[in-house]
Amino acid sequence: MLLLARADAQILLAHALGRGREWLFSHGESFLSGAQAEKYAELCEKRAAGIPVAYITGFAGFYKREFAVNEHVLIPRPETEHLVEDAIAHVRAKQFVSVFEAGVGSGAIACTIAAELSNALVEGTDMSPKAIEVAEHNARRLNVHTRCAFHFADVVVPQDGKSYDLVIANLPYIPSAEVPQKPDPVGFEPHLALDGGPDGLDQYRKLLAAAPNMLRPGALLLMEAAPPSIAMLRALTQAALPQAQVEVRRDYAGHERYLYVTGGMTRRPV
Repeated sequence: MLLLARADAQILLAHALGRGREWLFSHGESFLSGAQAEKYAELCEKRAAGIPVAYITGFAGFYKREFAVNEHVLIPRPETEHLVEDAIAHVRAKQFVSVFEAGVGSGAIACTIAAELSNALVEGTDMSPKAIEVAEHNARRLNVHTRCAFHFADVVVPQDGKSYDLVIANLPYIPSAEVPQKPDPVGFEPHLALDGGPDGLDQYRKLLAAAPNMLRPGALLLMEAAPPSIAMLRALTQAALPQAQVEVRRDYAGHERYLYVTGGMTRRPV
């Protein structure tokens, strides 16, 4: 059997058996049938080839929930949960909340916000029709589909005139020359969800160009990026929203990970 990290091996074994991981701990003395052992070996070989566990099992955990994922969407990261926490804290007290997510991918962010806030209506966009299918599937799984609407668009829907209490984005932010290749596990994720252009911020420039007309007074803008590009993203944000307060916030590892932008939202003449 190929050597795997303990957590990965447990997840794959539970998947092969059709059980939860907790079952493994209470049935450690059980034996695998020949068919189960063969299936487990196949899963381990896929993981050893670099394929992420989430793509093998078809699911990824995010903010206390399980989301369906496949090769058409980015696998949700734990550090992105910080954005969700800040988003919920900012708008929880409002009677009605209008939310926009740029680049919905699997729908993990949008669906989580809708699930946590019964007063939220969530819209989102993605450049991949296949990703939108996954997001819509997850919205149905979590029973928030009546409050989520996802659109095929390049970052924002052109000239739709809508504004929001919350705009959140985890857009592609890896510079083109630095996008990992297989067998790096990240190399198995969709290139469209990773490649942010020459400096990693092409998609954020599109969002920030539209931001002044998308943000209502008192709105919150949250944008995740790679630590090396945070300073440049902050400069772009300050140029696009000169009256706003732009704060850099950190992830679980203490790295500068995302921007928390409030205040100074004024709509430009159309």
